[in-house]
Amino acid sequence: MLIKNRKSWEISENEATPEHVYMDRRSFMGGVAAAGAAFSIGGSAVAQTIEVSDPSLSLYPAERNAAFTLDRPLTDEDVAATYNNFYEFGSHKRISRAAQALPLRPWQVRIDGMVEEERTVDIDTLMAAMPLEERLYRHRCVEAWAMAVPWTGFTMAALVNYARPLSSATYVRMETFLDPDVARGQRAPGYPFPYIEGLTMAEATNDLAFLATGIYGHPAPAQHGAPLRLAVPWKYGFKSIKSIVKFTFTDERPLTFWEDVGPREYGFWANVNPEVPHRRWSQAEERMIGSGEMRPTQLFNGYAEQVADLYDDITGEDLWR
Repeated sequence: MLIKNRKSWEISENEATPEHVYMDRRSFMGGVAAAGAAFSIGGSAVAQTIEVSDPSLSLYPAERNAAFTLDRPLTDEDVAATYNNFYEFGSHKRISRAAQALPLRPWQVRIDGMVEEERTVDIDTLMAAMPLEERLYRHRCVEAWAMAVPWTGFTMAALVNYARPLSSATYVRMETFLDPDVARGQRAPGYPFPYIEGLTMAEATNDLAFLATGIYGHPAPAQHGAPLRLAVPWKYGFKSIKSIVKFTFTDERPLTFWEDVGPREYGFWANVNPEVPHRRWSQAEERMIGSGEMRPTQLFNGYAEQVADLYDDITGEDLWR
């Protein structure tokens, strides 16, 4: 008898969003692209269109990685597209329209620091070199709201291999764009823009660490952090930096954006733990945007089996902030 031990992200198929429901949407979008039309993203509130001239459009929809399933329905695309944190465009949730001012092409990504060769690469050249796939991930905000979305992208481990860091590099520092003429939120006093985030090399090369370029079977709209954003689903969402322009490999731990802004409330690690409250609210439950359903928060957002051992040797630090 063959006995299969399921990983924590795997559930029985009858618990997941029905495949035909999601595939119907994917087929529709694929047909629109093939017809040479444009389609809107996020409903009339966003009013962004992706034209067939988008250099990356032919890459979508990417093949779904069946290893990553969900214990909840996918968040409705319109909801996910219009309830966002993106402080470059404002400190409220309704920044989706303002974010459309961000030009997504041309977009250059710099790879530097402790690497064999520093270089700057065009985003479409980078994407063409990467193995794109789709994954269903849970997303948990430090503010206690949550969603479940189908990201398209590639593992950060693939980017690390592409970058060829030196063995002495122990961290990856990531930086977003800086353009206060376009992103008026970057003019706000008290915020140390550009947005900086960082991971250890062990975190960055964990299979769950994902660099997303698309969502819901098409290129990501600007408010989701296009054209390149991080998704680390076992951490609070502020670790998942948006609109990345630079990866720096280093042996010094980066001072991250929110760690700089509020070190008593936001730290470097930001791992999800229901038993460790934020200084101003509980983290025991999370609210699903769209439905308002309350769910118990899971340790490491439900991905403990895959990531808990990353922190076995770390002592004397708050892993949950």
